[in-house]
Amino acid sequence: MASILTKAARGKGCTIQLHPYCNSNPETTVFCHAPSSRKGWGIKSPDWWGAFGCSDCHDIVDGRRKVDIPKAEIDRCFTRGIFQTMAIQIESGDFEKWLKSQ
Repeated sequence: MASILTKAARGKGCTIQLHPYCNSNPETTVFCHAPSSRKGWGIKSPDWWGAFGCSDCHDIVDGRRKVDIPKAEIDRCFTRGIFQTMAIQIESGDFEKWLKSQ
């Protein structure tokens, strides 16, 4: 079941922005769970650990699409996106709503 934080990605801009591949289309944006020690086969990271990503950036960070960007740069962009997403969710009140629902 999608949480307040994952649903909040709908219609938002991509915060990962892996240029030149990012399609910047808010209609394709989803919440991209970042890797963590809590992640495993069939288990996603917590909903507070991720970034808003367009369909192209999501495919790249999940490894479904191979590109000529070094992994370190992909990781840097994903990390930047996580922090930008957290800021958006805190400023919008979505994070507080999510905390109260837990």
